[in-house]
Amino acid sequence: MTHHPVLPLASRSVYRTITTESAMSEHEGTPVVAGIVTAVVGSSSSFVVVLAGLTAVGATHEQAASGLLTLLVTQALGMLWLAVRHRTPITLAWSTPGAALLLSTGAVAGGWSAAVGAFVTTGVLIVLTGLVPALGDLIARIPTSLARAMLAGVLLPICLEPVTGLADSPAYVGPVVLAWVVMHRISRRWAVPVSLAVALLVVVVTAGSDVSAGDLVPTLTWTTPHWTVAAVVSIAVPLYIVTMASQNVPGVAVTSSYGYQVPWRETMTVTGIGTVLGAPFGGHAINLAAITAAMTAGPMAGPDRARRWIAAVSASVTYLVLALACGALTALVAAAPGDVMQAAAGLALLGTLAASLAGALAEEDGREAAVVCFVVAASGVSILGVGAAFWALVAGLLLRPLLAVSRR
Repeated sequence: MTHHPVLPLASRSVYRTITTESAMSEHEGTPVVAGIVTAVVGSSSSFVVVLAGLTAVGATHEQAASGLLTLLVTQALGMLWLAVRHRTPITLAWSTPGAALLLSTGAVAGGWSAAVGAFVTTGVLIVLTGLVPALGDLIARIPTSLARAMLAGVLLPICLEPVTGLADSPAYVGPVVLAWVVMHRISRRWAVPVSLAVALLVVVVTAGSDVSAGDLVPTLTWTTPHWTVAAVVSIAVPLYIVTMASQNVPGVAVTSSYGYQVPWRETMTVTGIGTVLGAPFGGHAINLAAITAAMTAGPMAGPDRARRWIAAVSASVTYLVLALACGALTALVAAAPGDVMQAAAGLALLGTLAASLAGALAEEDGREAAVVCFVVAASGVSILGVGAAFWALVAGLLLRPLLAVSRR
């Protein structure tokens, strides 16, 4: 494997969580079927989070639909290139933690065009991480516990939505939560997709007449990027950090655990350029997949390890097919009554919240600083136009050495 300086970020607790969740449903299958399942589970589990995140930072429903379409296409094409070129089951995905970060950050100075400029900046940073080892070394100096604590704090308000939604709109949210609980008993892998399917069914039954035929056609919407300091600091920097710490590095760890080498420099270049090119059309970030990487690299993709790369190709094609449904999905989410889609998003992120908390609190050393980082991120405060995620990381980095000294 080529040099990837940020690999130390993949802490043992994070790796254990990912591989444990992935192994729970592994069984030998065929590469083509494994790829289809990977794409369906990967997209259905978090598309509502992506739409909510893009809308939160200023996108219209049309721009959010364009962003979802762009993410599906860019990750599919990037995955297809890497899989065929290296004959390796390399799986790409959009940054779900990054979308959750956008949801918690909200609108920034400069509006949607400034958010797009921040997406471009994130893509450039990802490319530089592959090309400049020093940048990767700098990111590796950020303690994993703080990166995970920041992400957990960002996720907490979103994961509370099923609770508040169930209290405020039990008729709408109740079936979604019930479906999630029942499917957890049957198949954890399908719990989130099934709960999202129930949420969409609730929308169709209650508000389907509000969706016009014109809303169902996916279209690309261009936005000229604009750069502001507040957007770069509030969005680009935290988005880059959570994408690297929660997606790219664990993605390398999971894929490597099955005996495959990930071409680090080329993968960062492909995903970074894909992010830059997709940003003006609304895509926030693409990266290595983490949990779904085990579906294409593990036994689920067949007993012949030399043929598992076909699963990544199958997933790529499936993502391109699913891209045709972006307009319909966005229209349904926009027409959703009550808190049903917010609750579905919260359920989709509960597993990520659990993994983030486990990684943040796994080591006793620096635990207090991680808790402070978590609390600041969860507070949602904005200081000088900069969101809570950035200040959470600053607080954690400043307090970690101070609290370590006081304990001695």
